[in-house]
Amino acid sequence: MITSIEKVQGDEIDALSALATEIVREHFDPLVGVAQNSYMLARFQTPDAIRGQIRDGYRYYWVRLDGRRVGFFAFYPRGGKTYLSKFYVHKDFRGRGLSREMLAFVEEETRRSGLSAIFLNVNRGNADVIAIYRRLGFYLLREEKNDIGGGFFMDDLVLQKDVDSDE
Repeated sequence: MITSIEKVQGDEIDALSALATEIVREHFDPLVGVAQNSYMLARFQTPDAIRGQIRDGYRYYWVRLDGRRVGFFAFYPRGGKTYLSKFYVHKDFRGRGLSREMLAFVEEETRRSGLSAIFLNVNRGNADVIAIYRRLGFYLLREEKNDIGGGFFMDDLVLQKDVDSDE
């Protein structure tokens, strides 16, 4: 098993959007409902939305396993920390330690950037994923309910992992 993490290139954004849609539909349709998930996909995961995020400073990376794109993640600096905006692995490749590899990469980039921690939002009903983040060293920072428009809200926990610059 060979895992690689590679920066997403501009000509790969359509493929990234397609993978995002597949993963997010499978995972979030049952959690938040098809209507809200469709709204969120249209707002945050289209090729144009991703291009805009990259222009705004998001750094997108592929996760490849034996050459196949099996996931991706994105992050950017925010308030002296790294905000982990996207962190997805295709269902067929979960449980293989990829999340640990992905997070190790984000931690190293956080240290390299002189930032103090990684934080993220996770849907409060996403118990399995919350458990994974806790195993990866995240703790509860706060709870949030954010109006994302269209009559929809994200009812989230904000989790954080402090990054020791001496590690």
